[in-house]
Amino acid sequence: MTTQTCLLRRLITVVGSIAFVLSWGSGFVAAKIGTIDVSMWTLLLWRYLLLSALLGALALATGALRGVRPASLRRLVTVGAFSQFGYVVFVYASVAVGITTGTTALIDAVQPLIVAALAGPLLGLRVRGASWAGLALGTVGVSLVVGSQMETGAVTPLGYALPLAAMLCLVAATFIDRRHPNDQPILVTLTVHVTVVAVAFLAIALATRNAAPPASSVFWSTTIFTAIVPSLMAYGLYWWLIRRIGVTSLNALLFAVAPTTAVAGAIAFGEPFTIVTAVGFAISAIAVAMVLVAELRGSDRSPSPASIKTRAPTTLHRR
Repeated sequence: MTTQTCLLRRLITVVGSIAFVLSWGSGFVAAKIGTIDVSMWTLLLWRYLLLSALLGALALATGALRGVRPASLRRLVTVGAFSQFGYVVFVYASVAVGITTGTTALIDAVQPLIVAALAGPLLGLRVRGASWAGLALGTVGVSLVVGSQMETGAVTPLGYALPLAAMLCLVAATFIDRRHPNDQPILVTLTVHVTVVAVAFLAIALATRNAAPPASSVFWSTTIFTAIVPSLMAYGLYWWLIRRIGVTSLNALLFAVAPTTAVAGAIAFGEPFTIVTAVGFAISAIAVAMVLVAELRGSDRSPSPASIKTRAPTTLHRR
């Protein structure tokens, strides 16, 4: 491989990584913009209807759904209920009650720390001390960020249970998937997930009388954007980068989403970003780095606890 080819490959990887961070983080920002004048149930319903129609057509055209076993279908439905429905509902609810986009993204970003720490008790994998230390330090960082946001008094302490619940939904989906690994193609996984979620949102939207979409161009542009960018684009880049740079480095990129989103929220919505907030992000970054370094050092000796995330379909459109 020539020097020019190597440089081009690295450049493509860097561009892809930047696009991943921006597209992944855009979901949190779009959640706030899209629900200013419209119920979140309306936006989520039409977002997932568009996704299910698109992916369903692709799956039928390619015959990807043929031969899917009932047991596999049940597991896909269960994982999708946590990773798609539960996660997205709690993220949107977090934004609705006034929690800043950066704080929501940060609580989401510490998922690899939780997964690494729980891998031992739940999956019987060896958990390194650095994982526990990283979890403890990450808790301190998140506490500082949340504390700096609570000083504004805009959200009650109980409100911060919402982004925590969103993150725990992803953790649950991860462990369910690892206990019963999914052997279906990505297209099948995504199609089942978004279809099940679309049906659930349809029922809720009809029950709450929020099914009818507004005729505004802002609504439809936001809906199409959330379906394509933080869903299909971010998810596609996720799997491409796993093959390109590995899951450990990808987890670091997932954390980079949090401060990026926080800065975007401060600029776009005037969300508070104080010195304490910055310190909290820095401490959380150190915590994630501790776990990632431990994974890299131990990858040649034993399976990485956090590597269970590689098989988890918990990253589709998470916002």
